[in-house]
Amino acid sequence: MSSRTEKMGNRKGLAGFIDSLRYHEASRQGFGLILLLVCAYFTVPAGEQRIIAGLVIAAFGQLWRIYAAGVIYKNKRLATTGAYSLVRHPLYFGNFLILVGFTLACGNWIVAALVLFFLLFYYPAAVRYEDHKLQDLFGEEWQAWGTKTPAMFPTRLKWQSNQEAEWNLRQSMIRNGELVYTVFEIGAAVLLWYRATP
Repeated sequence: MSSRTEKMGNRKGLAGFIDSLRYHEASRQGFGLILLLVCAYFTVPAGEQRIIAGLVIAAFGQLWRIYAAGVIYKNKRLATTGAYSLVRHPLYFGNFLILVGFTLACGNWIVAALVLFFLLFYYPAAVRYEDHKLQDLFGEEWQAWGTKTPAMFPTRLKWQSNQEAEWNLRQSMIRNGELVYTVFEIGAAVLLWYRATP
C-alpha cells in the first residue's frame, strides 16, 4: 500500500485497495498520458474545426502547466501568487484542459466516458492528498491561502503577482518535467490529427 494511502487513512478490504489506486500518483500520471494516445487512436474522423478547437484547448492547458510549474518549488515554498492565486492546484487544472481538449478533438463518446471516469476517480483523491500534505508542511500560511482559493477550477479572476515568485524556465521544463510532457502531447496531437483528417 502506498504511503499516500497510509497518510489519508488506512481502510481495509476492497475500499482500501481502491484507495491505494486512487492515491497512486504514478498511475494517475501514466494513465493520463495513455488517455491522450487513446484519444488519438480512437478519434472519429471529422472536419478540421472540431479538431483544431480541441487541440487549442489542450495547448492552452499545457501552456498553463508550463507557467505554473515554473513558479513552484515543491515542498519548500508555498506558491500563492500567479496561477496559484486563482486555484490551489493549477497543474491539475492544466491536466483537465489537456484531457478535455483531446477528448473534444477525438469526438468519440466512449473515450469521453473513459476520460470522465478517470477525472472523477483520480482527481478528488489527488486534491485531498495535496491539500493535506501542504497544510501539514505550511500550517497557518496554507490555511490563510487555501481556505479562500478554490481547488481546481477558478471561480474568480483576481490575479495576484509577486516579484519574488518569478517564472523560471529551467524549473518548469527540466526540474518539473514539462519538456517531456510537452513533447509527448505534441506527438499525441500529431497522431490524432493524422487519424482524424481523411
